Amino acid sequence: MTTADFVVVANRLPVDRVTGPGGDSWRRSPGGLVTALEQVMKKVDGAWVGWPGRADLDVEPFDFDGTLLVPVKLSSDDLENYYEGFSNDTIWPLYHDVIAAPRYRRVWWDSYVRVNRRFAEAAAAAAADGATVWVQDYQLQLVPRMLRELRPDLTIGYFHHIPFPAYGLYSQLPWRRQVIDGLLGADVIGFQRVADAGNFARAVRRIHHYTTKASGITIPLQDGGHRIALAKAFPISIDADGYIELAERPDIQARAAEIRESLGNPKKILLGVDRLDYTKGIRHRMKAFGELLEDGRVEVGDVTLVQVASPSRERVQAYAQLRDEIELTVGRINGQFDTMTNTAIRYLHQSYPREEMVALFLAADVMLVTALRDGMNLVAKEYVATRLDNRGVLVLSEFAGAADELASAVRINPHDIDGMKDAIVRAIDMPAAEQGRRMRALRRKVLENDVARWTRDNLDALDVARQAKLREQASA
Repeated sequence: MTTADFVVVANRLPVDRVTGPGGDSWRRSPGGLVTALEQVMKKVDGAWVGWPGRADLDVEPFDFDGTLLVPVKLSSDDLENYYEGFSNDTIWPLYHDVIAAPRYRRVWWDSYVRVNRRFAEAAAAAAADGATVWVQDYQLQLVPRMLRELRPDLTIGYFHHIPFPAYGLYSQLPWRRQVIDGLLGADVIGFQRVADAGNFARAVRRIHHYTTKASGITIPLQDGGHRIALAKAFPISIDADGYIELAERPDIQARAAEIRESLGNPKKILLGVDRLDYTKGIRHRMKAFGELLEDGRVEVGDVTLVQVASPSRERVQAYAQLRDEIELTVGRINGQFDTMTNTAIRYLHQSYPREEMVALFLAADVMLVTALRDGMNLVAKEYVATRLDNRGVLVLSEFAGAADELASAVRINPHDIDGMKDAIVRAIDMPAAEQGRRMRALRRKVLENDVARWTRDNLDALDVARQAKLREQASA
């Protein structure tokens, strides 16, 4: 197999397999990580290791748009135990502050170790001598150490896209030491927030008593020496220019006007866009809006809430239960407050292409991001990027990573329903001058810290680590 100087390792390949009249083919996935790395992969001799998206699909490595794609086969048992089980029913709830109770099953852990080994071996085979390998996210936390054992010549990075919990929560994990050891196999360990990097460093100190200074963690080696792993925040962002280009298109602006018309041209449109996930605070948002209607502080016809909730992990019990709860809540509120011509909540349990999402952003006067815990929340940044007229209001949970950067948003604690209600009313009534002042500051931040800068900052840190490794080898 051809090898590459730069290898990305992620749970999924950056393509989807589609079946058409002419047979199966591949198309680029719409995900944020794919967009973030697309330009980088075109510029370098790159490979991408990941699952091809279907159980038991056995595919040989192939070239796609100049990138070598290396599929990792996963069985239905792997998906049930490694992915739905350990990744999304153990790690996901634990790392999101135990909003739902994590389950600790040894059979899930065993599968997680086996699958991580499979990814590490595929990456080791795809990497050229002295290559840089960048591992992505919580499904693959053991891969950095496994890779270091297989290929000590590699420079290894890891980026953690979700929160990393405080030690009081993290310590529940029966395999807490093994996961920390897995992550410490990387030369650069990236997090969304400074607080997440701090939580990780504290976990390292509690478990291993290693020295941590600034962003450096001193890791002792068997030969009596040591190496330094960098653990710091690299907040991820969006392709801001791409969203601006879409927002400038006349057809998308016309579609935004159509959306307002289809909703009865209310004075204000509130918008929520989320995966259907218990971390997103959708229930809290619905409760606040329902109470505003009950209190008479907003009225149907004047204000409509549009909630896009894209399907997510529907085979996991907590997600199926969440969907039932939200649909019941929407039905109750609409049944009580809808009129013949207007609806209180337009609930859309489906995914939409980016063009339609930008039209929704343009149509919305207020964006509600009410996450109970979120690594970043790129929807907040997408909304801001599309507001070409510097109008609109972002209501943003302080528990979303985006809150660290987007200081001019109207900040909320989503657990404080009364506070959220007041913030929504404030956003609805906000004067144009204040909207403009806040939105200009938000757009400046999003345009400065775009996805290209995120990628560049990560790769620069990896290059510094690689150069240090070369100096050590030269002096040995």
